[in-house]
Amino acid sequence: MHRILQPAGWKRPVGYANGMTARGRMVFVAGQVGWDGEQRFASEDFIDQVGQALRNVVAVLEEGDARPEHIARMTWYILDRDEFNTRLAEIGPVYREILGPVFPAMSVVQVGALLDPVAKVEIEVTAVVPD
Repeated sequence: MHRILQPAGWKRPVGYANGMTARGRMVFVAGQVGWDGEQRFASEDFIDQVGQALRNVVAVLEEGDARPEHIARMTWYILDRDEFNTRLAEIGPVYREILGPVFPAMSVVQVGALLDPVAKVEIEVTAVVPD
């Protein structure tokens, strides 16, 4: 079972947890970009790529007999911090549509480049399926 770690007196984060504790079988999902199963990008739009990357994460989780609610840790690698912040109101609905009300420990890191030159976001997760 997962438990959110929220230190007393800290302002509650929006859309993520400061920390998680979990017990069970771990599933590690490599960084997923916004391409399909044939490694083709349908769009160069940031939000479209976020949606596809999250769908890819869910597909890999399912292959490991896990579901979005098992995600304990998520890291986003983005090319443009300003675009991420400007489009946050668009990211939220896409995230909730694909993952539901899942708010793991999360980091977002701006990077200079991703391996594929079309990719604008890469998302990796660690999930823990309860014993």
